[in-house]
Order: sequence, then structure tokens, then C-alpha cells
Amino acid sequence: MLLLTAGCARQRPPADTLVVGQVAAPRSLDPQVTTALNDFRILVNLYEGLVRYRPGSLTLMPGLAASWTVSEDGLVYRFKLREGVRFHDGSRFDAAAVRFNFQRMLDPEHPFHHTGPFPLAFFFQQVERVVAEDPLTVRFELSEPFAPFLSNLAYPSALLVSPAAVRRWGDEYGRHPSGTGPFRFAGWQRGGQVRLRRFEAWHGGEVPLSTLIFRPLTDPMTRVAELMAGGVDLALELSPDNVAAFRARAGYQVLEATGPHLWFLILNTRDGPLRDVRVRRALSHAIDRRALVQDVLRGTAEVADGPVPRAFHWAFDPHVPSYAYDPARARALLTEAGYGDELTLNFVVPQGGSGMLAPLAMATAVQGDLARVGVEVRIQSYEWNAYLARVNDGLDGETDLAAMAWMTNDPDTLPSLALRCGAVPSAGGFNSGWYCNPAADQLIEQARTATDRKARARLYRALAQVVQRDAPWVTIASWRQNLVLRDDVRGIGLEPSFALRLQRASKR
Repeated sequence: MLLLTAGCARQRPPADTLVVGQVAAPRSLDPQVTTALNDFRILVNLYEGLVRYRPGSLTLMPGLAASWTVSEDGLVYRFKLREGVRFHDGSRFDAAAVRFNFQRMLDPEHPFHHTGPFPLAFFFQQVERVVAEDPLTVRFELSEPFAPFLSNLAYPSALLVSPAAVRRWGDEYGRHPSGTGPFRFAGWQRGGQVRLRRFEAWHGGEVPLSTLIFRPLTDPMTRVAELMAGGVDLALELSPDNVAAFRARAGYQVLEATGPHLWFLILNTRDGPLRDVRVRRALSHAIDRRALVQDVLRGTAEVADGPVPRAFHWAFDPHVPSYAYDPARARALLTEAGYGDELTLNFVVPQGGSGMLAPLAMATAVQGDLARVGVEVRIQSYEWNAYLARVNDGLDGETDLAAMAWMTNDPDTLPSLALRCGAVPSAGGFNSGWYCNPAADQLIEQARTATDRKARARLYRALAQVVQRDAPWVTIASWRQNLVLRDDVRGIGLEPSFALRLQRASKR
């Protein structure tokens, strides 16, 4: 269903104000506490990290660090910091502030460690010491070489918060944020709307807009209606049908870009029929992924294979075995496994959620594909946060498969967090399907400690081969993220990292 006729026109936001239609209210404005892309889109405008991605790429460039060096053994990283940078609360950004941030995350004895939890602190678990050598030099000492370290520093969990603000607000810091970014916090209203103001003392130059407003509009059709009526200037994550319609509609811009994203089905490899690899492979052959991308997602994604997104072109294996759509082969595997036409599976999906690609429509299409090979699928849907609470605890004996989406910053991220034996939920990881193969673990560990990029690439390609054979997931698609803007908005580009940086945005 399309909603491309405006209701009552609203008064447009002023020319110096940009209103963003978000998918949900943020959970926290503490970047070291949250894991949600929805929240990160706000946070990258409030905060900065030591390094960041170059616009339009996944290549690293300086952020709050003006430069850095790495020791030959890969164990010591030394960063030279920018001079004259201040946090929004007026306190000084320096090496001591960097040290405070990482100790807060990593040291249980730190006086403000209680302001967590810090779910992505293991991005930096190899850090043994952080030393402020002088006000503008900070040194990280690692316990072992860790190839993703720099790219993890570009991830939003490494955005740097004001120590003075954390000391003042304690557990409430997430509602009273202070960073060094182009915009400062101005208010969090009832219903989850967040307002930011231009930070006049920002070290990065002129910021055209004076105000950013992030409005939580959970229903994508409401985001469409508000965009049409003038209540928002841009809308995120619209349905595939509406993206297709806006492409041809005057007065709007549609931005699309494929990044390091995977939408896949987690399969329960510990309990139930999907313990049998033949059944898991049958599901991969039974699902018509190209039809899902073309008919359900209307070209807003591309077919994906394996655990490494194609956006990491240097590590992606173009020859990874692909499960072709082959219902006959699926039936044969099910018969071989002893199921025939007597298999019933329980499938849990979210009703929505950032990066989840029309989950209910996708689930219904998957249900239809599996019915054609004699598999009955029972769909259960949950609100986003309730869904995460259920799936992140691990699939139980009542759940056979679950939809999941990940946006990652390094080829290591998804395998190490969701495929290692030691990453099962009971150990604090996201391996919700309980997959465990020591051969895969060995490849993951070798790749994350290899300092040579070509060697890392060979290891990730070998890992993709192993994972595809074991089929712990049905990998479906990589999302072409979308953003629909009114025609008068300028200076915004989509980033492969899925960040939404608005410091150069303006309106005619």
C-alpha cells in the first residue's frame, strides 16, 4: 500500500532547522551504552572519535586524533590529538579525557564503570593500558595484535564523551550528553523527540544549520505522511514500495547506497530439526532470494552470500558457494533427513527495526517458499525491543529460526560476535543459533590477529567457505539503505558506515 498523497499541509520547519523522521526514539545518548543504528544517527552529530571514515568510503581518516603511528609488532598505537578542542560543556578535550573514556568501558574498578553497561566494550578487549603521555599524546598498549582495532575506533561505541559531564550526571549521563561534535544537546522531549543546536565553538568549521530535530515515527507510513505534509525534511528507512514511488515523484530526492549490511535467518543448530545440516541446507535451497529482493524489497537490496558483506570488497570471496534456488534439491535433502512433508518450524520476526528490511513481508514470503517444499512455518512477531530481548538470549527449543540484520564496520565484527563457539548468549555474545565449529573459530582468531591485509583476506575467504558448508544461517540480502529528502535539502550523502552526518547539511 502506498501513501503518496499528502494530508493537511503542516507549517514547514524554518530554513535553519532540519527535521529528521527517525524509526524510533533513542534508548540512550551515551554512545558507549547503546548498540542501535537508530541512536547512532543522532550520536555522530553530537560526538567525535579519534578516527572516522572518509566521506563515502570505509577508508579511515583522522578525527579527534590528528595523526597516529603503529608499532611494528602491532601492540602499540600512539595518537597525536588536535589542539584547542572543547567539549560542549566547556571542558577541555585531551589525552586524559581519552583515557577516562576507555577506562570507564574496560576497567570494572573505574569509579564510573557503573554508568554502563558497555555491550560493545569487547571491541577493545585487547587494550591492556591507555597512557596519557602528555596533554596531546595518548598511547594504547594491546595484549596481542588486533587488526580491527582502528576500524573499531571509528565505530560509534568509540565516540568520546565528556568526563566532566559523566562525573556530574552519573547514571543519568545518557540523557545529558556532552561531546565535541558540530551539534550540542538541547533537549529530549516527551515521546522521544531529540533537539540539537549548532555548537558555535566546533573546531571543524562552519555549520550551516542552527537546529536538528529527530522525531521518532515508528510507523513507516507515518514517516511518509509527515514527509508529504512538510512535518519532516527527510525520512529514513521507508518501505520498498514507497522508495520506488518517491524515485519518480517531483520535489523529492532518493538517496540509496549498499553498505556492510546483512539480513539473514539465524537457524537453531542446537535444538530441533535444524540441528541436521541437511535441513539447514534445504532451507537455503528452498528460499528464492532473488524474488525476495526484486518483488518484496523492490530493488532496495541485493542478494548476499556468506558471513562477510560484499562491501568489504578486499575480504569478500566472489567464489563463495551459493545456494541456488532449487526446490527439488530442497525436497530431496528434507527426505534424506527423514522429514518429507512433516516438518513444522517456528519463525520469530520483529514488527520493525533499523535495517530489518520489511521483516513481516519478508517473513511471509519465506513462509510461502518453504510451504512449497512441504515445510509449515509458524510466524510470531514482536515489537523491536521485545524481539531483541528474546533473540539475544538465544533460540530455545520453541524457536527454530529468527530474522536478523547487522551493520558492521570490519569483516571481523559479525563472525566474531555471532559465529564463534565462545560468542553464545550465555557467554555474552550474539551467537543466538548456538553454532560451533572449531575450524571456523581458528580462522576467525587468525584473521583478527593478522597484521597483513592480504593474509586477513585469505582467512576471511576460507571462513566463508566453512560457514557456507555448515549453513548456520540463510543469508538473504544486503540492504541498499535509503533516505528520502525534500528537494530543498542539500549537503547530505549516505555513508557505507550507515552514519548520518549533518554538519554540512543546509536548506535552500
